[in-house]
Amino acid sequence: MAISKDKKQTLVADLAELLSSSKMTVFAKYQGLTVADLQELRKNARENGVKIKVVKNRLVRVAMGEIAVYKDTDTTGLTGQLLYAVSDSDEVAPAKVLANFAKEHEALEISGAFSDTGANLSIDEVKALAALPSKNELIAQVVAQLLSPVTDSISGLSGGISGIVSGLEAHAN
Repeated sequence: MAISKDKKQTLVADLAELLSSSKMTVFAKYQGLTVADLQELRKNARENGVKIKVVKNRLVRVAMGEIAVYKDTDTTGLTGQLLYAVSDSDEVAPAKVLANFAKEHEALEISGAFSDTGANLSIDEVKALAALPSKNELIAQVVAQLLSPVTDSISGLSGGISGIVSGLEAHAN
């Protein structure tokens, strides 16, 4: 069933708004996935703050043409049946969501990505991003590194005090 021109214009406007606010847009081929698989993917994506969109590539190209950052972006990779994973809060989340889902569902193939600066990322670059720890994990690692001298000092002092107390008790007896 054909979509009316007004509906297409609304879709393009919504896509342009979504893409202009996104930090990362990852696209993947989904041919061979069942409806249940797509529902599972959408659920996983929602839990991670990622939106999944299935729209015609031509409409995505038109929407990208309306955004200054994406005007010169190469869109030749947008071929076949693609779904788009978009996040406006985390650069790595769309890549992680699709890569984790692709581990269990071989029909999903990551095809590439667009960064918020308009850069076109290859499949290998997307997979490298997906392998990175999440933002919260990185923050936790930095905090742990910053606190390690403090915890080491406290451990050393508490060990020294208990040694002194043990020595005093032994001397007293």
